Amino acid sequence: MRLSAMGDVAMTVPVLRAFVNQHPQVKITVISRPFFKPFFEGIPNLTFFAFDEKERHKGFLGLLRLFQDLKRFDIDAFADLHNVLRSKIVRNLFALSGKKVASVDKGRQGKKELTRAENKVFQQLPTMFARHVKVFEQLGFAVDLSQPLFPKKVVLSPDIVALIGTNHQKLIGIAPFAQYDSKVYPLDLMQEVINQLALDRTNTILLFGGGKKEIEILDSLSATKENVINVAGKIQFQQELQLISNLDVMLSMDSGNAHIAAMLGVKVITLWGPTHPYAGFSPFNQPLENALVSDRNQFPKLPTSVFGNKKVEGYEGAMRTITVDSIVEFLNYCK
Repeated sequence: MRLSAMGDVAMTVPVLRAFVNQHPQVKITVISRPFFKPFFEGIPNLTFFAFDEKERHKGFLGLLRLFQDLKRFDIDAFADLHNVLRSKIVRNLFALSGKKVASVDKGRQGKKELTRAENKVFQQLPTMFARHVKVFEQLGFAVDLSQPLFPKKVVLSPDIVALIGTNHQKLIGIAPFAQYDSKVYPLDLMQEVINQLALDRTNTILLFGGGKKEIEILDSLSATKENVINVAGKIQFQQELQLISNLDVMLSMDSGNAHIAAMLGVKVITLWGPTHPYAGFSPFNQPLENALVSDRNQFPKLPTSVFGNKKVEGYEGAMRTITVDSIVEFLNYCK
């Protein structure tokens, strides 16, 4: 069970792919929001169960109904990969019915030590992928992530080809937004990144986002450049996943798009401001050097937040220490 957020749900996918490959006799039922169902398509022995937050599974009585609904799957063990109030209730119901249960340890103390201003403990914490593996180990199933499996690139549909064209040697995705503004690379610098990349006519740069405001900004970033295309709002979510699977590289903030690209086996370059990959949220199977972090010499309190929801006065410009040239160099290096 993992209900949200998008990036967190995407981070379960590589672990589940490895699990079903290494334990083909086991059937998995994933409980999550309906929107995330495309993440899990094509994974063998996996059934997706849609959590109906607004009606059937709303409130405490809804969670009781969820438990009853899940009984038809003849579940032997329950893996709580969310560990919030709702999942705890369902987990305890399974435990009371005699089923084996396990829950993810989010490592809150270590994250607190990493992000506090004084007496900071600046060290790598276990990744969320490692924490998920621990849950399955508690249930009696070892999972090895050392040889990850990824789906094949999807053959793009004619309408997607019509949108992005065929005259490109390299597809670069850019997702310049995040849930919190503090995690967004300054848009004037992002425009420079796009301008430099667009000078190479063999590149096709695809911009990802969602919502009216973001689409307007992406239209501005892509204006007057034939090889820069804003795909936001022009294709369905499942088509977006298919398109991402065909990228050569994705440039993303510390956000859901980074994890979506990584779960599809795409190279990912991430930009980090108030957050840091040491908190355990680096995209799957990506080397640490692909995470471009803000300068801790100039901003020694970094990281100041696990999720980017805390602002520290004087640290608003931290991401400006990640230079345009360094980003472009990394993207050009990824072939």
